[in-house]
Amino acid sequence: MKIISFLYPGGEASKQVPELLGCAENALGLKPFLKERGHELLSLVDKEADLDRNLPDTDILITTPFWPAYVTRARVEKAPKLKLILTGGVGSDHIDLAAAADHNITVAEITGCNVVSVAEHAVMQILTLVRNYLPAYKQVLDGRWDIGEIASKSHDLEGKIVGIVGAGRIGQRLAIRLRGFDVPMLYYDFRRLSTVEEQVLGIKYALLDDLIPKCDVISIHCPLTPETDGLFSRKRLFAMKKGSYLVNTARGKIVETLPLVEALEKGHLAGYAGDVWYPQPAPPDHPWRHMPNHAMTPHVSGTTLEAQKRYADGVKDCLQRFLDNRPIERDYLIVEGGKIVSPSYAYAYKKA
Repeated sequence: MKIISFLYPGGEASKQVPELLGCAENALGLKPFLKERGHELLSLVDKEADLDRNLPDTDILITTPFWPAYVTRARVEKAPKLKLILTGGVGSDHIDLAAAADHNITVAEITGCNVVSVAEHAVMQILTLVRNYLPAYKQVLDGRWDIGEIASKSHDLEGKIVGIVGAGRIGQRLAIRLRGFDVPMLYYDFRRLSTVEEQVLGIKYALLDDLIPKCDVISIHCPLTPETDGLFSRKRLFAMKKGSYLVNTARGKIVETLPLVEALEKGHLAGYAGDVWYPQPAPPDHPWRHMPNHAMTPHVSGTTLEAQKRYADGVKDCLQRFLDNRPIERDYLIVEGGKIVSPSYAYAYKKA
């Protein structure tokens, strides 16, 4: 059985930090396990040509969201032996799920492995924007000291209305972490939570277009599906409260690229922080790299060393079950038996 992992390059860090499991060099720590079972893992780094050359006789493909390649329908159709695609992490929208279903390929991701990491990252980015942290830090680097310049755009988070778009595992953890800041919170999701869940989390439901103009901060935590692609269009971006902030640790395509730049350049939005881009990796000339008042990071929110250990363990568990002919953990499954079975993806694909 041919098993390929196609992961980000770890470089020197992979030698110095063995806990950096998610990189190509350390290959999720799977090599000894697979060798014991009589299987060889081919660990590819970042050349898509290498992936394309190996796909025709690959049985199992392990990848991470977006980096280094999108698993398109064309790639799926060039891999007649492919039986299983595993995402080391959360979010399998870099895979053409409909194509996987059509070719009876099982797709699984390690649901829940990075929810703490991403929720913490979102809190950090919210505070970075609201407190005007990055310009203050840059003053230090530049040898400057202009308190008025920083303070004139710095606010308390307390009392601000926060909107959470997507109240799944990450959105709920964000709500829990924000309760200590004494902020009113609204949320939108395709599935409303129970009254008890809303009360425990301290959040109130609102339709998306009712939520958007009321919030001082909006944080996006929904999956990318045909329904959420471009969800924050120009119309919705300019419907946001003037001077508000948008945070997106979900997927880059949920926010329209150029309208976001326009909203920041015109001063309609006070700031944008994100961890996700389209495409990924973002090219050097991506407009989000150079737009005003941003606090972007290169999709690292879900790759803390703790998260990498969790998704490495999850991938190993999926492989072990698959090789033993046992069912993969139900919560991990995205596509199985020719159907999209994950509730979030299935709902969106059905509507599309």
